[in-house]
Amino acid sequence: MMTAERQDKIRVRWERDGQPRSPRVDLRNIGIMAHIDAGKTTVTERILFYSGRIRRTGEVHDGAATMDFLAEEQERGITIAAAATNCEWRGVRINIIDTPGHVDFTAEVQRSLRVLDGAIAVFDAVSGVEAQSETVWRQADRYGVPRLAFINKMDRVGADFDAAVRSIESRLGARTVLLAYPIGSGASYRGLVDVIENTAVYYDEQSAGRLFHEQPIPAELAARCAALRTRMIEAAAEHDDALMEKYLGGEDPAPGELRAALRNAVVRNTVVPVLCGSALKNKGIQRLLDAVCYYLPHPLEQPTFPAETPEGVPVELRPEPDETLAALAFKTVASAGGDLTFVRVYAGTLRAGDLVYNAAQRKRERVGRIVILHADEQEAVSRLEAGQIGAVIGLKQTTTGDTLSALDRHVLLERMEFPLPVIQIAVRPRRTADRDKLTRALSMLAREDPTFHRKTDPETGETIIAGMGELHLEVLLHRLRREFKLEVETGAPQVAYRQTLQRAVDLETRHVKQTGGRGQFAVIRVRYAPVPGHDVEFSSEVVGGNVPRSYIPSVEAGLREALREGYPLGFPFVGVRAVLHDGKHHEVDSSENAFRAAARRSVRDATAAAGTVILEPMMRIEVTVPDEYVSSVIGGLNARRIAIREIAGPAGGIRVLHGEVPLAEMFGYATVLRSATQGRGAFTMEPAGFARAPHEIAERIRKEALERTARR
Repeated sequence: MMTAERQDKIRVRWERDGQPRSPRVDLRNIGIMAHIDAGKTTVTERILFYSGRIRRTGEVHDGAATMDFLAEEQERGITIAAAATNCEWRGVRINIIDTPGHVDFTAEVQRSLRVLDGAIAVFDAVSGVEAQSETVWRQADRYGVPRLAFINKMDRVGADFDAAVRSIESRLGARTVLLAYPIGSGASYRGLVDVIENTAVYYDEQSAGRLFHEQPIPAELAARCAALRTRMIEAAAEHDDALMEKYLGGEDPAPGELRAALRNAVVRNTVVPVLCGSALKNKGIQRLLDAVCYYLPHPLEQPTFPAETPEGVPVELRPEPDETLAALAFKTVASAGGDLTFVRVYAGTLRAGDLVYNAAQRKRERVGRIVILHADEQEAVSRLEAGQIGAVIGLKQTTTGDTLSALDRHVLLERMEFPLPVIQIAVRPRRTADRDKLTRALSMLAREDPTFHRKTDPETGETIIAGMGELHLEVLLHRLRREFKLEVETGAPQVAYRQTLQRAVDLETRHVKQTGGRGQFAVIRVRYAPVPGHDVEFSSEVVGGNVPRSYIPSVEAGLREALREGYPLGFPFVGVRAVLHDGKHHEVDSSENAFRAAARRSVRDATAAAGTVILEPMMRIEVTVPDEYVSSVIGGLNARRIAIREIAGPAGGIRVLHGEVPLAEMFGYATVLRSATQGRGAFTMEPAGFARAPHEIAERIRKEALERTARR
């Protein structure tokens, strides 16, 4: 069993096996990511228990998980907001961010991965890679985050470790290295083989899996595990010349040598170590914690990281406490008493009471209290140094993605980009007296969530809120009722369409008015063009002062406002480049307002001259369906304009359909699928960007939008 003496032996072995031990190498910033229901929060709960951070485990299905402390999370049994905590294991401090698994809250995952140095990807041993698994994996790829894979739920009926690993390799393109191999599966799951140590680990069922003992590898798994170890050595040797020489000479490397070489490969993102277990049954978590310490990088390992000045000049900063300050705000929890702003310090030291510069907003901020978080608990600290994650209370101007820097050296870190909302509804208070209260509440929610948008219809005065899906908006509406004591009424959900220009156009727009007093005069010439992506790009090529530099920001503001309003259909424009390249002004009659008005009119002129293309939100869909219902389900999906990319299976009589489908076609599909498969089918969706709507459908959308405008 796992005695205190055994713990001490492991600690001694761990300190001797090649792991760096300098005082600077004692921190890991990691996230835990997965598809919904893969067991991610349960894994986090067991990590906190085994590291001694909590004394008893709470279960997700009981609404008692430590990290799911919001009322909505406890009621629904899902993670909605990323939550931070920390623990220690073998002398290493581990900062952990537990992220949501539901696609509607993907922004929580994205902004967490932006500031983390490593991640644990949790997979269901029955389902393998699922839709949201792919989404979070791509986000980790984007930010270059090294990962470990943990195949969870090995005790489930139908668990298939090998199939889950194959899905990681084929669907995610990962090169896996198996650190563990299961002994049994489903009801017969008893333990695992530690491939590096060449030993079998059996969990004691009488202790609910919390104690274990080691034995020789079972004979039936000896050949398989020997092959896995050879593959591991080959992968590790590619990053270690001494290990390669030893391997080619026929020598078997020591576990410490293997770990050190594997760590180099993981930090370089060339391999993904795979472990297995059952978090609910307390199996495999200790070795997962060991792997976090062994293989994931510490935050000070990168010698420099890129930044730039507000003027766009590149700079490189060292991740040292005495370097100039660069801290990224990556999450805001809004509060009337002062926002809680999560920050990651990349360089320098952030101290309580300091006056700092928000380089994105170009404003000064006073740092109030600084805290370290454990779920909903706060521990006050005096400072955060390079590599550390914490939160600041009381910042007034700082929002998600802003950089805090020193007053005497302004720097900007790479901002975060979030997907556009795909669904919207009209919302109004039941009592007219609550209109201002609703406005304030929505403003607070928007500060927290960059994928939640709200606007007021200029014609009707209606408040429109938009988000990533029906569940996203449902949770936000519940928060209005629960936290802000607001009773609201809503309209039917609507698809959040976008539009872009059909072709490039170059035109001059004049805004000239004379009313007896001081007039208004502004002339601009703007070159518009459709571009890939969903950004609106603006630049100025004006020479000779035809448009004074002081008026150019007004031109940009007017253009962006009008493109966001999307006249005449009301759909915001995306994928547009606007270049101001000429114009005229008047010494007396020109003003910021005149150039702003000219810019707004310019967008209307461009829309009329270039024509527009309607873009509809597309969803990446994964449908799990019993084999006997595949034909009827495909027929129903074809009627919804799906483009099927792949049909996987059958595995255990189940097929998985992968494809893309317009969001507009998927309202009510959950009921249709349940009916068509006698309740045995299921599906998940995630945003896949925007695509040009077919002509007939675009014309119908256009006609309906113009009719709505006319009725107003």
